[in-house]
Amino acid sequence: TSPTAGASSYHSGIDIPASNNTNIYAIEDGIITFASWGAGGGYTIVLQLTNYPDISASYCHLSPKFIVKRNQEVKKGELIGYVGPKNVYGINNNPYKDSNGNPTNGATTGCHLHFTIKEKGVAVNPLDYF
Repeated sequence: TSPTAGASSYHSGIDIPASNNTNIYAIEDGIITFASWGAGGGYTIVLQLTNYPDISASYCHLSPKFIVKRNQEVKKGELIGYVGPKNVYGINNNPYKDSNGNPTNGATTGCHLHFTIKEKGVAVNPLDYF
């Protein structure tokens, strides 16, 4: 059962505890294919890996103050974003709320990085790759 109203109980990827504004780095060289609001993932960045074209990495529940943009090339280890706050405002029709009814950064109960690796579009265990 999901602890967040409106969220699915399915959970791809891993959650990494981190405070708001914790630096997020590119795991490999790649191209940013998405940097926007991502529904249950909240503010999300997707990195398509250059040297592994079948693999992408998603970083979710980030700060809305993006420092990268779609189609931008990044290098392994480059700063690409920050862990975001639990609560975010200004997203029309955001269905995700905390216990006080405040809008959250996607389906989340607190600050953390949700990290997903997909191979050929299918979520796989990130710990098997990185």
